[in-house]
Amino acid sequence: MELKISEKFKKLIVDTGRELYKQNLTIGTWGNISVLDPETDLVYIKPSGMDYNEINLEDVIVIDKKGKTIEGFRKPSIEMPMHLSIYNARKDVGAIVHYHPIYSSVLAVTGFSLPGICEDFVQIVGEKVLCAKYALPGSEELAENAVASLGNRNAVFLLNHGTLSVGKDMKEAMKVCYVVEKTAHIYILSKSVGKCRIIPEEDIKIMQDFAKNSYGKE
Repeated sequence: MELKISEKFKKLIVDTGRELYKQNLTIGTWGNISVLDPETDLVYIKPSGMDYNEINLEDVIVIDKKGKTIEGFRKPSIEMPMHLSIYNARKDVGAIVHYHPIYSSVLAVTGFSLPGICEDFVQIVGEKVLCAKYALPGSEELAENAVASLGNRNAVFLLNHGTLSVGKDMKEAMKVCYVVEKTAHIYILSKSVGKCRIIPEEDIKIMQDFAKNSYGKE
């Protein structure tokens, strides 16, 4: 049976890349984006080495979960193994954004974790963001390290590299991107002012339960 290719998901890759660029969350060709079609299990991913503002629908590559190209004439992002490893490890993930923002990258190059200091952060990202062990970009080792340090949270730092965020869909993954970068900025500034208070574990659990089961629901 022929798998149906969705123009909607191709457009999502194009639009998200331009939004990352517009919001100064990455520059040039760096970083990568993918989205999983839950109906076909196909992954739509950014082409390698293309500027976000130059990518059009026909440039987006469609692959299966084993990395086989289903449609597209360009080379997929070199971080394809990392994206596929996360989709295969996390059944709740439907979109991945790997980007190179300023403040969370400061933590990534120092190997620091980002603790739970803001309520929006602990609700949608997790109790903290860990920094994965170093490995070369595009390597299977980096993919394994990213999956291990991501765990069941929605973001991970890549040592000497950047930040990766996930969500059930692209809207949620982008929301995680914004919140991680904002929280990293707050954390760095707070360290220059005084001691930074970390939200207690029991309060984090209460807020996560609220966000999951009650927030915005009648």
